[in-house]
Amino acid sequence: MSQKRKKYRVIICDPLAKIGIDMLKDHCIVDIQKGLTKDKLQKVIPGYDAAIVRNTTRFPRSVIKCAKDLKVIGRTGAGIDTINVEAAKEKGIAVVTSSKANSVAVAEHTFALMLGLVRHLPQANKSLKDNRWEKKGLMGTGLAGKTLGLVGFGKIARQVASRALAFGMNIQVFQKRATPKKNAKLGVTTVDLKTLFRTSDFISLHLSGKLENINFVGTELLACMKPTAHIINTASGAVMDEDALLDALNKGALAGAALDVFKVEPALDNPLVAHENVIVSPHIAASTDDAQQSAAISIAEQILDILIEPEYENPLGLAVVPLDKVFPHELIDPRRVENLIEKINNSEVFTNPPIVVPFKDYYVLLDGATRFSAFTKLGYPHIIVQVLKDRSKFKLDTWFHVIRKIDTQKLLDLLNELPLITMVKSDIKTVQAEMVEHGGLCYIQTVDKTIYHIQPKPDVNHLDAMNKLTEIYINASHVTRTLHDDIDILINEFPDLTGVVAFPVFKLDQVLQITDAGNVMPAGITRSIISGRVMRLNADFEYLKSDRDIDEKNKWLYDLVMEKLSKDQTRYYAEPIYLMDE
Repeated sequence: MSQKRKKYRVIICDPLAKIGIDMLKDHCIVDIQKGLTKDKLQKVIPGYDAAIVRNTTRFPRSVIKCAKDLKVIGRTGAGIDTINVEAAKEKGIAVVTSSKANSVAVAEHTFALMLGLVRHLPQANKSLKDNRWEKKGLMGTGLAGKTLGLVGFGKIARQVASRALAFGMNIQVFQKRATPKKNAKLGVTTVDLKTLFRTSDFISLHLSGKLENINFVGTELLACMKPTAHIINTASGAVMDEDALLDALNKGALAGAALDVFKVEPALDNPLVAHENVIVSPHIAASTDDAQQSAAISIAEQILDILIEPEYENPLGLAVVPLDKVFPHELIDPRRVENLIEKINNSEVFTNPPIVVPFKDYYVLLDGATRFSAFTKLGYPHIIVQVLKDRSKFKLDTWFHVIRKIDTQKLLDLLNELPLITMVKSDIKTVQAEMVEHGGLCYIQTVDKTIYHIQPKPDVNHLDAMNKLTEIYINASHVTRTLHDDIDILINEFPDLTGVVAFPVFKLDQVLQITDAGNVMPAGITRSIISGRVMRLNADFEYLKSDRDIDEKNKWLYDLVMEKLSKDQTRYYAEPIYLMDE
């Protein structure tokens, strides 16, 4: 499907979450150069096709003029005041942002600042840590029933509004291009600017820092505020006349301010920071893991979309591939396949793509053998997979097999009758070393905590013995995969427990060699731990199983993923999860 193409060069000038860097590295040469001066940037920029900035690095006309091959500038965030967009447009350079990615994070921080102001949280925290109990001096103010004025009503302000409604606040907004009917449907009132400043208990600024908005909030507007009102700025330091705000606070024209952004950053010698009626944070409103991951993915996707147009190779590694090019590395439990077929027949969408590794001219299936087998049995020509090209994002571990619903002695009798193996009593403290020394297949710990080290008999193929062993107990009992091998934990979790089987951990190269030799491992032993795994794709089954050619399907898949990313319908989880519908 993919053809050799030019390796584009991308320069990352400001911090970007690792997932975005990795996505770009899959397709481009990526250089990370932070802290570049304007002169240095002018010298290096001719060698790049794309650039990524955040808050620090600026792209004025003089830099853009030197950009010989630049096709796109990506800004991880919503504001573009650090980029001369007009100069970029004149040179045909696209400017893209991750405007939706940090909306929730900034909205949440806006509320954190608002609550910090009215409940005196910084003072309360400091006084108690100084061993002072100053309850009487920290009387707060509630939010319910108060009026919140939003200056600007874009993506972030709408997120703030939805949270304010949940707090029972009244919301009024000022927009330069007002949409009062649309706003009314959202439960907010549209007012002029002076009315908003005169009647609001809280004012939150949500304007970009472009030229026309510099010092937007100055002496005249601040003079309109109630002396009990507060102002919050998580938008841009440029929109606030800081001298006017300091003067208004000193005169008691407003009760307080909360600031995350400043005209000059870092704001280390700013008198506003030291003011007793001001709470501050160092430009961290968008600094959450979720926001940074989403912003990085969004920017990487948009840049790759511009640089790599001809093919529909998905940056997340998703691809539609022929089923006859996929080979599972393990046996399949037919009962699980039948259960999944029933689910597939009752479903309209394809959810979790199997994980594959490209090997020679085919794909080795690492995780998702049951899905693969169900598709094969249903006669589908293709399947969606996630192709794992970067092995550093992958770790192979092992499952433990919980054996249930069989008498212990019956299980032991069945295993003792197997001519390929020998069972030797052992001890939990020594069994791991014995497995290494004797090339053991696994060990079983029964519910009475007896340990049996299982070894292949002389001249018996290890893989044959392991497959036969697992086949015997899988067919005779009920087997559940688990991450625990602690028998006490398992007894509490499974009242019908007979025992637990523990296997050694296999390496990826071993798995690939076994598959390449035409062999398979037992079902449900290997466990894949994958960074950036795609789940809940929800792709249309009808299109996937249609007779359209594979290029059409890959274009369809590409468009589907790009649409989800552009609409902010993705969420990255760094932690392992439990799926309760498998």
